[in-house]
Amino acid sequence: MPGNATEDSSANLMDDATFAGLLASVRSRRPLVHHITNSVTINDCANITICAGAAPVMAEAPEEVAEMVAAAGALVLNIGTLSRGQVDAMLIAGHRANELGIPVILDPVGAGATSFRTGTARHLLDSLKIAVLKGNAGEIGVLAGTGGSVRGVDSGGVKGDPVKTVRECARVTGTVVAMTGPVDIIADDRRVFLVRNGNPLMDRLSGTGCMAASVTGAFAAVADDYTVAATAALAAFGLAGERAATGERGPYAFRTALFDELFGLTPSDFAKHAQIEGPYGV
Repeated sequence: MPGNATEDSSANLMDDATFAGLLASVRSRRPLVHHITNSVTINDCANITICAGAAPVMAEAPEEVAEMVAAAGALVLNIGTLSRGQVDAMLIAGHRANELGIPVILDPVGAGATSFRTGTARHLLDSLKIAVLKGNAGEIGVLAGTGGSVRGVDSGGVKGDPVKTVRECARVTGTVVAMTGPVDIIADDRRVFLVRNGNPLMDRLSGTGCMAASVTGAFAAVADDYTVAATAALAAFGLAGERAATGERGPYAFRTALFDELFGLTPSDFAKHAQIEGPYGV
């Protein structure tokens, strides 16, 4: 049980079928997920969105993003290959998404590596209503103000208890925070979930963090509870990673299998094999 948290009474109302039901909703509703994302992983993000059961659109021209996001179920902002023009587009799309009640997922890639990235992540958090902030340990530690290290876009970890870091980040940002790692930690202002699905090979492949944000966008598009949506998304993605790692595969063969396993994941299988703990009250 994390930190000083205690078992939440709402846990009795939360079971694996609740999370699996979101996967079924993604597949049945096929929401459009608008991405303003980085050029390194844009194709992987589009394809993982399709494999999750949603539909991607990659559009970042300031002239069209407000119109495009109005047709979407979620907006994913990823600062991996950042430019000032892209930041302008993110703000335009984000404000329009907020006006329409469309969830915004922010992936603060490399926050802590440079002042431009860190400042941009903070500016987006201050300017927009973010539904889910999804990052690695270093990024979340930096944004929480509790201490985190980042080298390039890779996490160097956090100081102290990672659960406390996520909880503090949720407190200071006022949003749902999802920190990926060997154990994914998802928290809002009153609950913590832990997800133990995944495989170390996911850290040996460029773009898995970006893909996790895309899957989170797909789940948030069909959910009212973004904490539950982020938890379900990371469990589904992690379970696909576990299955993709079976056999003797190198990173690139694993990449192909990751897409196939997420595409083939059924809600009933997800309910049976998701390793989700919580909610714990904070």
